[in-house]
Amino acid sequence: MTQTYSIAPESAEDCPHIDTLHAEAFGPGRYSRAAFRLREQGPHSTEHSFVIRVAGYMRATVRMTPLLIGDIPAWLLGPLAVQPGFAGQGMGKALLRHALDSVGEPVLLVGDPPYYGPFGFENVSPQKVILPGPVDPKRLMVAGLAPEARAALAGIVRHRNRA
Repeated sequence: MTQTYSIAPESAEDCPHIDTLHAEAFGPGRYSRAAFRLREQGPHSTEHSFVIRVAGYMRATVRMTPLLIGDIPAWLLGPLAVQPGFAGQGMGKALLRHALDSVGEPVLLVGDPPYYGPFGFENVSPQKVILPGPVDPKRLMVAGLAPEARAALAGIVRHRNRA
């Protein structure tokens, strides 16, 4: 059953619920992933991170973290998580569209190509785009770049605070 929901910017009150949802969705292994290591370098943007509420309760979340890929300003999308029991209702896709529309710059992620491909995400070379840890090359993707720019994309990925 699809429920009526609203998208809102993440608030400080959402943080404990988001942390719980991330723990449920991704488990303790999330701390060793390359994307998590990027997030440890600096804060995500609350201006570009969003939640979905159903009947006043937070049920899904997406965070956006400002990055540099070499010297190119970009964003890291994720984590994107939907509370169990609310999956399959389009909430994740709605948050993804909303987050992409909010930034206006290239967006990098480590994710599943069948899910993210329809949103314009395409693979980039993990030999040229260097994250702070290993990543499955089939899952390193970027959106918001012309094909020539995507092919030329190279450099160390780091939080903008580390520029």
